[in-house]
Amino acid sequence: MDLDDASGRRRGLCSLFRPAVLALLAAAAALPAAAQIKPPAGSTMAVSEIKPGQKGKGRTVFESDAIEEFDVEILGILNNSSPKRDVIIARLKGRNLETTGVIAGMSGSPVTIDGKLIGAVAFSFNFAKEAIAGITPIGEMFRVADEAARPAAVSGTALDIPFKPSLRLEELLGMARGAFPSGETADASGPVLNPLPVPLVFGGFSPSVIEKAGPFFARLGFRPQRAGGSIQGLLKPAPPGAVTLRPGDPVTLQLVSGDLDLSAVGTVTYVDGNKVLAFGHPLYNLGSAEYAMARARIITVVPALDSSFKISATGETIGAFTQDRTAGVYGEIGKAARLVPLNIKLADDGGTLREYALKVVNDKLLTAAVANMALATFLGSEVRSAGDLSLTLRCDVYLENGQSVKLEDMFAGNFDAASQDAAGLVSAVLFFLSNNAFETARIHRVDISLRAEERVRFANLDRVWLDKYEVSPGEPISIRVHYRGFGGETLVEEAGFLAPGLPSGSEFQLIVGDAGSMQQVESGQYRAAGFSPRSMSQILRVLNNLRKNNRIYFKIIAAKPGLFLRGEEMPNLPPAMKSLFLSPRAAMPAPTELTTSTLAEYQVPVPYVFKGLAVIPVRIRK
Repeated sequence: MDLDDASGRRRGLCSLFRPAVLALLAAAAALPAAAQIKPPAGSTMAVSEIKPGQKGKGRTVFESDAIEEFDVEILGILNNSSPKRDVIIARLKGRNLETTGVIAGMSGSPVTIDGKLIGAVAFSFNFAKEAIAGITPIGEMFRVADEAARPAAVSGTALDIPFKPSLRLEELLGMARGAFPSGETADASGPVLNPLPVPLVFGGFSPSVIEKAGPFFARLGFRPQRAGGSIQGLLKPAPPGAVTLRPGDPVTLQLVSGDLDLSAVGTVTYVDGNKVLAFGHPLYNLGSAEYAMARARIITVVPALDSSFKISATGETIGAFTQDRTAGVYGEIGKAARLVPLNIKLADDGGTLREYALKVVNDKLLTAAVANMALATFLGSEVRSAGDLSLTLRCDVYLENGQSVKLEDMFAGNFDAASQDAAGLVSAVLFFLSNNAFETARIHRVDISLRAEERVRFANLDRVWLDKYEVSPGEPISIRVHYRGFGGETLVEEAGFLAPGLPSGSEFQLIVGDAGSMQQVESGQYRAAGFSPRSMSQILRVLNNLRKNNRIYFKIIAAKPGLFLRGEEMPNLPPAMKSLFLSPRAAMPAPTELTTSTLAEYQVPVPYVFKGLAVIPVRIRK
């Protein structure tokens, strides 16, 4: 048998067996994932076995790290409270629960009947006169652990938001408000069963940041708390290899750790070796996620009319939560969460250097938001917030694939305008990298350097002088830009360019201006307010070439037809290429036809935030 014949037979065998192989693979994919947690036989109780009037015990920490029991009386089962999910309704007693009601921070507190685990305290009624709680059945919580055995799907979705070079905290929280489901439910007919509020500790964050971010997190079902003093020193570090958690222990899910802390406080429901179930309800309901898991210590319980709550202190990081779903969160002790290191250096005009190190949650929306909150906090605490201020920013964002974005800019203003603008630039870069529709951009590290001066480094355009206003093609032209600094000082920058090769008697325009003015000119030129990037490489190119405030920009435009497609100008296209792009058969968005095209661009760096715009016509000699 010759080689060709053997190849043909192999191809024939492959064709014969391919349907069977594909069927086997499909069947294997359809098999349920192996259970992550298998409780000992007889250690749990199914919902069908639970009856009204049964008495049980719950476990939680009310103070320090001592787990204490409270009484539980089963009132009934709320079947199908959400599709295919039940909630056990019970009255809680003891440990002053008759006075405090169900306490925020008890989310996840395990409940047993006759020594068998039935579930976790997770729900309550607002303003209830008794401690009536909803308990998530333990069987539903075990299914949260099972999800961790399944391969996490790679998300390719993103919010369809036109590119912006700056995103303030209010904008980020506004976008997140639509992405995250509300944790608060209102019903015109009366009180409803809601997930217990989760204490959210803001450790070290400024009051202004908490004031802005607090309502957003409160809407998601959190109870924001401002922590003071050292929070790490309240817990003794566990010996190496001895870190563990017990059912009823407090635990925190960290969004930020390091020189700031942002942690949600709940209670451990079940522990199987290094596997942990907690909370009994979702935090953000993100599905597969990565949060840091940390120990906690309860300082005290504060009784309140709407919802009593625990005050806690966050301890050392001990693992990672990897599932955030309807019935609770799942994590593993000893597992490292993939977080984003955020390193910040802040120097003042006196030469003092302060350094900060954080690790923030890696999420499409939350990473940018908490980075903004952190920057605003550090700047607000170390530089003036009500007077004149200038900030020089350098920022490097490194991706795990070796690519990076390098930023350099200057901001100036009074009150907190400069600080907000600097934080807004960094936030926009993190947002558009994390939230793209093309590939998963894993951020490896963010290094930020800021230099602050307690004065405004503004400069305004005064006039532009050219040595000639009628030129031949290719002839050099000298430019002088006169501008005034804050306080009236006169400054001059010199530049030059070659006249473009245009027909005799035609005209071109020289535009001199700042970054914002150039953007407005281009919006009119391209008849577009913004654009959505078409690829990851374009996102990186745009971010690395953002216009800067401390630059004077020069742009030469002339009446030449061109196209504008997805953020890219295409001047002087050959007729055949232009027809191709404009064809109704082209599998792409319709481009914008341009009547004027950009012939050249230049920029000159200056040590000021430059403002101004001038448009100068220049003729080509006949």
